[in-house]
Amino acid sequence: MRYDLDDLRLFLGIVTEGSITAGARRMHLSLPSASARVRALEHHAGVALLIRGRRGVRPTPAGATLARHAREVLAQTARLDSAVASYTRSPAAPLTLLCGGSARYRLVPQALATFLLAHPDVDVTVSENRTPRTVRMLADGKADLGVVVDDEARDCGLDMEPLGDDSLVVIGQAGGVLAGRTAVTYSEVAEHPLVGLDAGSSLRRWIERHLGPHAPVVRHRTTVADLNILVALAAAGVGLAVVPRRAVAPGSALDVCALREPWARRHHLLAWGVKDGPASAAAVALAEHLREAALADGGSVGG
Repeated sequence: MRYDLDDLRLFLGIVTEGSITAGARRMHLSLPSASARVRALEHHAGVALLIRGRRGVRPTPAGATLARHAREVLAQTARLDSAVASYTRSPAAPLTLLCGGSARYRLVPQALATFLLAHPDVDVTVSENRTPRTVRMLADGKADLGVVVDDEARDCGLDMEPLGDDSLVVIGQAGGVLAGRTAVTYSEVAEHPLVGLDAGSSLRRWIERHLGPHAPVVRHRTTVADLNILVALAAAGVGLAVVPRRAVAPGSALDVCALREPWARRHHLLAWGVKDGPASAAAVALAEHLREAALADGGSVGG
């Protein structure tokens, strides 16, 4: 039998998400359309491919085999497209990806590394913006994709999906004032010297906006423009720092505590730009690499 590549992409998305609904969302399909495609795939295969339950779906042995081979087929197809691209068409217009400060650390670089290697004919322009500006640019069709913070992007009307945790934590030198603690309030943090990001950074503005006019007075030993430098200063014992959990690499020599504030619990969303037609194949592929990077980095896509 002949397999349709879009059907294979849909089936892989369903298996990865454990849900036909989430798999349909990845492909920008309605649930009835996605369900019909899966039924047709099972009919042509002559065997059940999914086990359906109240909490989602999982592949049968035949479905797991199909998913494994589908990944190989799609990877080979992507390499084929890239190999002949320079001979068959002019270079594609670069994709535009917008993100906030925390997404620039680990999430976006990891996704870009794998995407650009897999798609040598596609360039990507990355720009750092706060979520409100990112939402405006996506709504105006000036960007293909954006990584935004859920609290600031709610009810904006864009097509969005969960991408992973971006909650804030407090970090300090291992064995220091945070030793033995699992969670602290911002008022407790403010009792100690801090290191922070520059006043114009999106994270600093986020914190100050949620603290409001009655924020405790804090002493910043220094402010810097780079999260990596901020983490290094905290690890050295210069001061405590409030950072996204994603900015702390696994195995870092730091004490890490949850920040016990409602506004510290944040999530990244993947938002799509408004276009006249369907999203380009390149944008769909970049979105998939962002999802994979979020999962690899401990995020909870779809959760």
